[in-house]
Amino acid sequence: MNSLYKFFNWYFSKAALPYWCIFLFDCLAVLFAGVFCYALDHGINTTVVAFGPLMGTLLFYLIFFILGFRITHTYSGVLRYSSFSDLYRVGIANLIGVCCVAVLRWVFEPNWLEEPLRVKELIFMFILATGIMCSMRIVVKYIFDKIREEQALKGVFIYGVKSGGIALAKSIRSGQPQRFVLRGFVSDADDMTGHMLQGVQVFKNDEKLVEHMKEKGVGTLLVSPLKRSRFTNNSDMVNRLIDAGILIYMTDVAHKWDENSPINPQEIKEVDIEDLLPRDEIQVNLDEIEKVLKGKKILITGSAGSIGSEIVRQVAKFAPQSLMLIDEAETPQHDIRLMMARDFADVKAETVVTSITNEERMEHIFQAYQPDFVFHAAAYKHVPMMEDNPSEAVLNNIKGTRVIADLSVKYGVKKFVMISTDKAVNPTNVMGCSKRICEIYCQSLNKAILEGKVKGSTEFVTTRFGNVLGSNGSVIPLFREQIKKGGPVTVTHPDIIRFFMLIPEACKLVLEAGTMGNGGEIFVFDMGKPVKIAELARRMIQLSGATNVEVKFTGLRDGEKLYEEVLNEAETTKKSNNEKLSPKIKVAKVREYDYDEVCQTIQALIDQSLQFDDMETVRLMKKMVPEYISQQSDYEVLDKELAEEREELEKKEKEQEK
Repeated sequence: MNSLYKFFNWYFSKAALPYWCIFLFDCLAVLFAGVFCYALDHGINTTVVAFGPLMGTLLFYLIFFILGFRITHTYSGVLRYSSFSDLYRVGIANLIGVCCVAVLRWVFEPNWLEEPLRVKELIFMFILATGIMCSMRIVVKYIFDKIREEQALKGVFIYGVKSGGIALAKSIRSGQPQRFVLRGFVSDADDMTGHMLQGVQVFKNDEKLVEHMKEKGVGTLLVSPLKRSRFTNNSDMVNRLIDAGILIYMTDVAHKWDENSPINPQEIKEVDIEDLLPRDEIQVNLDEIEKVLKGKKILITGSAGSIGSEIVRQVAKFAPQSLMLIDEAETPQHDIRLMMARDFADVKAETVVTSITNEERMEHIFQAYQPDFVFHAAAYKHVPMMEDNPSEAVLNNIKGTRVIADLSVKYGVKKFVMISTDKAVNPTNVMGCSKRICEIYCQSLNKAILEGKVKGSTEFVTTRFGNVLGSNGSVIPLFREQIKKGGPVTVTHPDIIRFFMLIPEACKLVLEAGTMGNGGEIFVFDMGKPVKIAELARRMIQLSGATNVEVKFTGLRDGEKLYEEVLNEAETTKKSNNEKLSPKIKVAKVREYDYDEVCQTIQALIDQSLQFDDMETVRLMKKMVPEYISQQSDYEVLDKELAEEREELEKKEKEQEK
């Protein structure tokens, strides 16, 4: 069967057959039909005895059939492109031949028409010859169409031989329009290797896998939904496939497959780089989150940003009483309004364009809306921009957070959830330090409420995580655009690494930590394995199919770290006592601050920032957060000065003690 397929594949790769080949086949069809009909009428023995004279007669008849072929040009068509008109011409040609024979015999044998058996022979000969010639054309066209269709489909292996792989195989075979043709399965287990499944062979997942795929003419691997996590964490396998130019397809990342339901073929898509980053699946207790948020009034700042907008989408699914969405970016906020009207028309949502630093406007909103929960995602977050604009970082990030936090206490918000960043850990830049000060304020305010220094009942929870894939300003959209333009892809340093998490995953953890926290905690997320940015860039180039795009190293930017802090080390975090929380969520061990001192320092910092003196503003930030040590920044000179000041202070204290 395989040899026959190869023959037809070879044949259809050539130009059309010569006219004489088709002509010869049609002639043989007429002769065969004549012999068959004579044998049917007179028997095989008689046919064998009279074969010589019979062939002479049939060759004479053939002259008239050839006349029909010539008139209708039956032999000039290309068989693989045969159509109804070609079959029609065959019928007319044979009808001309039969009619000529009948007229000729009637002229020379007037009594011939009175012999029904001979008339029947001629009619059957016409029908059979026409049927053979038409069938040949139909069969050739069918085989050509099937081979062309199969060549147009992607030959695939499926990674996974259990229910997920079987469901995937059924999906690609029943999908319309069909996109893939199954050539084999891939299994990690030795006991499945070599067996037949769904009519194809099962291959072992080893170093020879790519070789087997090449032998089968397969350039695509489909990953079972049950194998997704194992596949993405198997960097050796992923690298082998990518290096060999094998395309990788998975089901839609947002689709949670139910083993009792079929897989939608439309959800099978070619992977993006985000799908291949090594990480474990994150399980979140959505039912508990829904119990807390259902029927509540929820205010979200930064609602048009990458994190804020995803929080909006996820919270809207839990049927809140209403949403108050705040952002100062008009166009993105308009997009959020359209999204809510389109996807969550049953959720009452108000979109407001304003700045969180506008105290009068914020007061009016809180007074009118009276929110139960506040998710505070608004912030300036681009490290190089904030290095150049520290006063704006203070005013927007720190003052804005203070405004929203104070109003939350004043108007009885049940819980305030602040979105922070891993750059707040031992910060090396203005942005990271500004977020650390925001953390300090929220935590000290929560402590003051518990101690009775501040009247209120609001619980303050901070969530801290690293880079999220696809967020505004992240490297992946930048790399994708650079590859599209032909490069180069710019990476700051060959050894720089980062932790990554998908936006939906990060926001689910934010909702879980925020709603389940007791107040006063700074939750950190286990971000999984770090990713080397240079390798990420090279892999994206390979996935794009580009061959002439280079990676260019540009040097670390102002305030940029080479390595992000590892957030889940024992000395910096502890496990949460809340059993409802995901094991991916831990509580940071951080120094606690006195609320009154924090208020005084922050007010002095805000006052200083209004002078727009960058050095003095950053100096105060460093005094408030001593672990803030600048890197690749003009503010490094301050670290030396402050270190000398601390040394002098320590000397004086020692002298006083003596």
